[in-house]
Amino acid sequence: MFVVVWKFEIAEEKVAGFEAAYGPEGAWAQLFRTSPNYLGTELLRDAYIPGAYLTIDRWTSEQDFRAFRKEHDPDYESLDRSCDALTSRETRIGAYTV
Repeated sequence: MFVVVWKFEIAEEKVAGFEAAYGPEGAWAQLFRTSPNYLGTELLRDAYIPGAYLTIDRWTSEQDFRAFRKEHDPDYESLDRSCDALTSRETRIGAYTV
């Protein structure tokens, strides 16, 4: 398994939109589901810091993730731009193999 982890900081007034877009049924998950190698997304809200979130995207392998990105790069980039206004800060924590 291959996992990509992102950290986000969200302004209070953008939380609902962010959760809708980045949650397990959101726009990102819908795009990722076009690949049979996508295993799911978790959206985690920090229990103590308001507006702090992590996403964990799971794929069968790094090669499958890279193939998805290559095939769907225009859609990925378009969705990323459309979601820019939802986040105050976005940081890739890392990409991990399990």
